[in-house]
Amino acid sequence: MATKILISNDDGINARGIKALISGLAGIGELTVVAPDREQSASGHSLTLQRPLRIEERSPGYYAVDGTPTDCVFLGINHIMRAQAPDLVISGINRGGNLGDDLTYSGTVAAAFEATLLGIPAIAISLEYKGEFHFATAARAVREIAEKVLASGLPADTLLNVNVPDLSWDKLSGFRITRQGKRTYSDVVRENHDPRGRPYYWIAGEVMPADDDPEGSDAALVAAGFVSITPIHLDLTNYKAIAPLRQWEWSI
Repeated sequence: MATKILISNDDGINARGIKALISGLAGIGELTVVAPDREQSASGHSLTLQRPLRIEERSPGYYAVDGTPTDCVFLGINHIMRAQAPDLVISGINRGGNLGDDLTYSGTVAAAFEATLLGIPAIAISLEYKGEFHFATAARAVREIAEKVLASGLPADTLLNVNVPDLSWDKLSGFRITRQGKRTYSDVVRENHDPRGRPYYWIAGEVMPADDDPEGSDAALVAAGFVSITPIHLDLTNYKAIAPLRQWEWSI
């Protein structure tokens, strides 16, 4: 039986990154694309429950959804591919990195998160931007990682958050298993005024590695030219905090 791969993203079904991903995975298995019909960046792990969703099949195996990346993966696994679940879900290639704290906002990572919740191995793939967007490099990197996941699987409740430097393939320093680092933002909120003089606010700012970002984190290694591969666990419990919190006294 052919390997089945579900592809999604948060930049939208017409994004350059998803097209590069589809091209880069040619021949690895049967590809089904279920992606938002428009950009859904920074949508996080958001599932649409307050309105109906529409699915448009634009060509065989190529579906646009008027919802979030999480909606796309949920519908892809539970409806479009319900006859045979995918062997792997890949989300991306995102236009811009998802490093450190960014992954909590990321629709790209959220799509992989949803697949993992549903028991399917998943990879989120993002490409840092330094002026050119080397999508071919990211596509080649994710294919190599996908082949290893298909051959060996992933630990339970774990997805891979992959970030690729904006470099040509021959300029990469290599692949590294990393851990989530920290990110800070400069000029986070920008205030301006509309033609009627009313203020409005734009959440923006440049994403920067934190000053205390330790060597070996995802952001630090991508800055050094490595493809960072961070295993993300669904269990968000801080186990080190359990013992001290259990010392709290309660009035009941």
